[in-house]
Amino acid sequence: MIILCRSGGRRLASGDAGGRCRPTQRARHPCGGRGDYASSVMDNPVPPRAAGPGPRRRDRHGRGMRGPVAPPQVPLSASRAEAFADLVQDSVERLERRWPQLADFDFLVLEVPQLEGPPEGWAEETVPLGGTIPAREGHPARVVIYRRPVEIRTKGRDERAALVHEVVVEQVAELLGLTPDTVDPRYGEE
Repeated sequence: MIILCRSGGRRLASGDAGGRCRPTQRARHPCGGRGDYASSVMDNPVPPRAAGPGPRRRDRHGRGMRGPVAPPQVPLSASRAEAFADLVQDSVERLERRWPQLADFDFLVLEVPQLEGPPEGWAEETVPLGGTIPAREGHPARVVIYRRPVEIRTKGRDERAALVHEVVVEQVAELLGLTPDTVDPRYGEE
């Protein structure tokens, strides 16, 4: 017959081991089988390890450790805003080969146009896809492209790239005082 004792060990009733407590698991029982748990806790300078949920150190069901779906270099992990900024950058680089003075312009990508009152250039039904800010003292001229209105008007990446390029060409033409066809001879072909 086996009886559980107060100290968490087990005692054999047959008189085996002299009635002393033998721990069920020696590593978890601080009295080491001597029988008096309270005094052994007081004598032990190392506190017992707290039992509780801790970080898992192994793969429990053989499915592999969790990780990212794709490495950071893969375009899958690029956000829509980053992909849109890349389209604008590609368009600007394409135009800078023909117009080196564009290096002095700032090109900004904003989410949506801000409405602080109806600007003179806006029609009531349309939302602008881009805008310009002329150069001032200490500030270069700026071309602003609005990401959300462009994304809403396009269905795929190729269509979006073509519309971004058209908007950039139109805004650069406005700042330079030229027609869009002069800025990019292929304007409107795509």
